[in-house]
Amino acid sequence: MNKIFITAALTGAVHVPSMSPYLPITPDEIAEDAVSACEAGAAVVHIHARNPKTGEPSSSLELMKETIQKVKERCDAIICITTGASQLMSVDERLSPVSQLKPELASCNAGSMNFVLAEIAGKIEDGFGWEKPYLEKTRDNVFKNTFNGMEKYIKTMEEFGTKPEFEVYDVSMINNLAYFKHKGVLKGKVYVQFVLGILGGLPATVENLVFLKNTADRLLGDYIWSVAAAGKHQLPIAAAALSLGGNVRVGLEDNLFIKRGVLAKSSGEQVLAVKSIADVLGYDLASPEEVRKIIGLKGADKVAF
Repeated sequence: MNKIFITAALTGAVHVPSMSPYLPITPDEIAEDAVSACEAGAAVVHIHARNPKTGEPSSSLELMKETIQKVKERCDAIICITTGASQLMSVDERLSPVSQLKPELASCNAGSMNFVLAEIAGKIEDGFGWEKPYLEKTRDNVFKNTFNGMEKYIKTMEEFGTKPEFEVYDVSMINNLAYFKHKGVLKGKVYVQFVLGILGGLPATVENLVFLKNTADRLLGDYIWSVAAAGKHQLPIAAAALSLGGNVRVGLEDNLFIKRGVLAKSSGEQVLAVKSIADVLGYDLASPEEVRKIIGLKGADKVAF
């Protein structure tokens, strides 16, 4: 297959406003970033909501709905809603966008881990007051995704016709997915997003990406994969993924820079960088409609927003 697809993760819950003036915060800013990414070639946009006044990650269903409606009005990209708006939220808080908004695609974390952001706190001025405490708190917190919790995610998404995008931060999480597939809880083709470079997860190296892919090849059978890498590792790992025939996630959620010392002004800039690599390697970019068929999505007309 000579087509790959790009996901743009637009704002996330890792970076804080003091780190970049270009990090989208309000629904309008997030929609604008989605448009830039879609026009650059992204078929999927991954959405978090933030408090528009402070920039804090938010679990507000109203904010999420407002944000994704604005995105849907302005571009035809597949909207992937987070179920990990913050690692400090409950399972029910994280699942409410699925049951209420019935998206085509939603993230689903494939296991528990230490997800440490505390090192960022020493690099910012914290002009908003909440940022340093928020980041430092992650040093003593576990991003909890138990087997009961994961089964609830999988069954809830199946009930509402939402495809899980499984976030895999370590190789053990592939084994978790294989377990649910073997038990018949997880049905159909599995879609996996390998995430590298988070403190508490696998480091962002080509060797680790190959290790993840080889393990998934053995345990998951026919599956679809993409990769996201944090910070300075974003584009090197993206290039490695493309050379292995995989798909790629970029965006300001994962990396605030376009090259060393230069802040990216939009997620679209990073999408264009990946597109240029794909062009050299002989890949075309799949359209949103093509990706719907590849992943097996229900269609934008069957969502509740």
